[in-house]
Amino acid sequence: MKNTIKLLVLLVAIGLFTACEDWLDVNTDPNNPTEITPDLVLPVAQYYTVQVLQDDRRMNSIGNLMMANWSQAKGYSWYWDEFKYLVNSSFYTRIFEYSYSRSLKQYQLLYELGEGYEYYQAIGAIMKAFHFQLLVDFYGDIPYTEALGRKYEATPVYDNAQVIYEDLITELTNAITSIKAADKSGQIIAPDDDDAMFGGDMDKWIQFANTLKIRILTRQSDMAGRSSYITSEIAVIDAEGSGFITENVAIDPGWDAETPGKMNIFWEALCKDASGAYISSYKATCASDFVIDYLKTTLDPRIDYIYERPAGGHAGVPQGTLDQTDDYLPENVSNIGPGIFQSADQPAIIFTLAEDRLNRAELAVKTLTAENAKTLYEAGVAASFETLGLGAGDATVYLSKAFNNVNWESSANKVEAIITQKWIA
Repeated sequence: MKNTIKLLVLLVAIGLFTACEDWLDVNTDPNNPTEITPDLVLPVAQYYTVQVLQDDRRMNSIGNLMMANWSQAKGYSWYWDEFKYLVNSSFYTRIFEYSYSRSLKQYQLLYELGEGYEYYQAIGAIMKAFHFQLLVDFYGDIPYTEALGRKYEATPVYDNAQVIYEDLITELTNAITSIKAADKSGQIIAPDDDDAMFGGDMDKWIQFANTLKIRILTRQSDMAGRSSYITSEIAVIDAEGSGFITENVAIDPGWDAETPGKMNIFWEALCKDASGAYISSYKATCASDFVIDYLKTTLDPRIDYIYERPAGGHAGVPQGTLDQTDDYLPENVSNIGPGIFQSADQPAIIFTLAEDRLNRAELAVKTLTAENAKTLYEAGVAASFETLGLGAGDATVYLSKAFNNVNWESSANKVEAIITQKWIA
């Protein structure tokens, strides 16, 4: 991993990367490829994955705003469209555009590689499934079957969301099969430091594929008539036997904490610049009153890690408040906290261990798997604590409190408890 950035910087000098585009941007035309070098394409694709998820006005931002985690401090006009639900043709367009034109475009190059590159092909398939699943969640029906390839359709058909979900499960199964078959061949070109997610560990890629399957299946678990399909696919996962992720899935191409344009994307977009000064987006973005009140009421110690504690104590701003008092100035409200912004070169988490455990807890409590729902629920909460910088003991104390949607036994609706903890995590 430590050589990735050095290699990519060297490539700038020989013209394989564009000089005026984003850092790590590859000058590759997928319509007219000449020679695909997968160890150069993969880290760029993974960088684009972080960009789609965590750059300004991307999935992370809209998710936190719509879940009432974030609000807006006095003196800024950052999020009025979101608060007013002014969804138009220019609303968060880069999520759609960059998913197709950047990340998926690069993963498709890997997916189309020939014999000997089965590991790279499988990674391309898994990450395509990752991105398409997010797009389905965000938009519903999307271009899928005609969206990628050597010859783009000018007006690709929008495929049905459920059909896409089912095909993603098939693609993930095929990717796992391909990895296992390639393991036995002995004639394989394997990723190494160019893989900024798992360092070429294909067992971890299989576990991630299974974890993505669980997410897709969980999304359908309340749909009528899907139980048989879900349980049959769970049986496939169980029979495969590799299990699921055992830690947060993160991308780290070698972020540089001291160089503009090379810091962790989320940090640079919403925290500090290279000099260490807080940027306007950090000052503008704060907690909502709703989330602060909830975390206070349930005595949740994560509040000091998810949100920064101002001198006067934690305070949030009601979303959409027009007549803001000085109580809502940036210095008086809880901005994004030290458990989220840990360092300018922190790995970019794209899938948390907490979500995996809580997704599986949800399937278990709905009797769609034979796993222990309580054990998974508590493991998910503990994983959230660990990610933020708290200890296992802190999670144990929190879970022992007899609050609804905190303590398992005290929670009347187990699914609601699981979803509440997903929201916090």
